[in-house]
Amino acid sequence: MTRPSVRGLFLVFHLKSSPKIMGILNLTPDSFVESSRAHTLSQAKSAIEKMLAEGADIIDIGAESTRPGAELISANEERDRLMPILDWIKDQSIPFSIDTQKPEVMLAALPYKPAMINDVNGFRSEGTLSAIANTSLDICIMHMQNNPETMQDNPTYSDVIAEVRAFFEERLSACKALGIDKSRILLDPGFGFGKTLQHNIKMLQSLNSFTDLGCRLLVGMSRKTMIGAMLNKPVDERLYGSLTAHTVALLQGADVVRTHDVLATKDALTVLQALRQEIG
Repeated sequence: MTRPSVRGLFLVFHLKSSPKIMGILNLTPDSFVESSRAHTLSQAKSAIEKMLAEGADIIDIGAESTRPGAELISANEERDRLMPILDWIKDQSIPFSIDTQKPEVMLAALPYKPAMINDVNGFRSEGTLSAIANTSLDICIMHMQNNPETMQDNPTYSDVIAEVRAFFEERLSACKALGIDKSRILLDPGFGFGKTLQHNIKMLQSLNSFTDLGCRLLVGMSRKTMIGAMLNKPVDERLYGSLTAHTVALLQGADVVRTHDVLATKDALTVLQALRQEIG
């Protein structure tokens, strides 16, 4: 029996030439990965500086937890959590993203010049698309069934790939109507957001089926329940499983990986890129 060559295996996949790493900073008391939480301005600064030193290309700053079962907070509370770090970051040369689904928070963040707005609700809430339409910001449209409070209450699909794709197509049409070019848009299939383990595995196996939509792909599986379910391990023991899942995503054409573990992810990506160059 002939064994496939390494070159042949890599031809099946589609590693982009320069995928990016997004480091996670949570200004929340209840995000599911404790090490990503910053409770003070000093902690937030240190976390950002550490992730940048480890190789992060952009920092995703969130002030509202979107873990399964999380309760939403008011726009005022979310803004109050964000403002101290934004007041500091405005004088730094730091590429950052704001992780929010509220138009009021998006508008409040614009003067601080974020590189991206990352909306787990896919810019479906009234006023979100119009808040950023006339800017030059990148936007990340994520798929989520229901909302963080209810998304894991028996998520059901007849065909998860087809339904997520249809969602993306509808959102891209809404963006086009407001003059938002595809070059500004990233698509995130929303691993763990209203999906069972089987749905998540199917999406990861078929991630490259979204590449022909003409947008960059962002993925985030870092330490999530899907990794824990496959390994039967708690959050703090899911690093290696997360790296494996993200490696598969990168080989399926992902452009950005959102992670709690920047240094380990950077090492994995460096090896992938070295192999890609070797095999041409």
